[in-house]
Amino acid sequence: MLMDVSSEMIHGLLPVYLAVGLGASMLTIGIIEGIAEATSAIVKVFSGALSDYLGKRKLLVGIGYGMAAFTKPIFPLAAAIEWIIAARFIDRLGKGIRGAPRDALIADITHKDQHGAAFGLRQSMDTVGAFVGPLLAVALMALGGNDFALVFWIAVIPAFAAFGLVCFGVQEPVRAIAEPGTETIPIDWRAIGRFKAAYWVVVAAGSALTLARFSEAFLILRAQELGLTLALAPMVLVVMNIVYSASAFPVGRFSDGRNRLHLIAAGLAALIAGDLVMAASNSLWALAAGIILWGLHMGFTQGLLAALVADTAPKQLRGTAFGLFNLISGLMMLAASVIAGLLWQLYGSSITFYAGAAFAALALLGLIFVRNVKS
Repeated sequence: MLMDVSSEMIHGLLPVYLAVGLGASMLTIGIIEGIAEATSAIVKVFSGALSDYLGKRKLLVGIGYGMAAFTKPIFPLAAAIEWIIAARFIDRLGKGIRGAPRDALIADITHKDQHGAAFGLRQSMDTVGAFVGPLLAVALMALGGNDFALVFWIAVIPAFAAFGLVCFGVQEPVRAIAEPGTETIPIDWRAIGRFKAAYWVVVAAGSALTLARFSEAFLILRAQELGLTLALAPMVLVVMNIVYSASAFPVGRFSDGRNRLHLIAAGLAALIAGDLVMAASNSLWALAAGIILWGLHMGFTQGLLAALVADTAPKQLRGTAFGLFNLISGLMMLAASVIAGLLWQLYGSSITFYAGAAFAALALLGLIFVRNVKS
């Protein structure tokens, strides 16, 4: 939650800062966002596998949060796009290092019958930070006369608070002894052969959904296009993340003991509706409805996909499983963000959102042929 407060204070303003302050094109913004998320995803597969081998996930979690905290001061100091790219790269590198070990750690300390609730709660807490951060950014922009640097400097504080909490507040359970023949070595690709078909169904579902969901930066830019002021730009993420946070935990808890794919399908339907509304919107009030639907789709999908990974992966390989899942999803995010930026630059914003709806519809059709996944 604390790291998300910090990150979203910055990311809620970053697309507008790049476009207005540094003169970046829509394609450039799409590439920056895509590279940032892909970097995070690629690193997750290595950190996840390494945490399986070491049996000490907290070390990697701490390194990841530390990298994110120590790179936050780069944003207010940046004088050119290259600085922003470097800062986003290092920040997402830290996210990649901590992501899979953190999720594996949650799975380690949670009973399987509560995976949906556990990951829903984690996603909800993430998202509380994701709307508190933009709210703080809005207030600081109003008080500081649209001073981007002021907001970026204050964002450093919760980032270091998160790092300190990981170092001194997180306790790691003693790792269970591996069953004979299940030991692994760092990045042992032969271990992938131990994943059952159910796990690969989850990976395919996550990949299809991610390809349909480009970076939230384009939601902010769409709102600005319709007249939202610079100071209020982060309110896009506030609205989306309030809905996301409010839905993630109850949906995750409800999914325990039920077919999670049915709820993910409902999330895809919300994404399709949200994209169509945002494509056709000609006012900020209409756009707000689309943003609410987008947040609802996040609440119905992100925590459940993580729970499905935990459900279907071998216990001793959970770090590798989360890393591989996030790697493939991150590559899809890179493709989605670049495609979105290119479509926007060539054909305008509406076509970008119509394309997102089309990809989401294809993903929904794919889920129709998958009735359930079992570990």
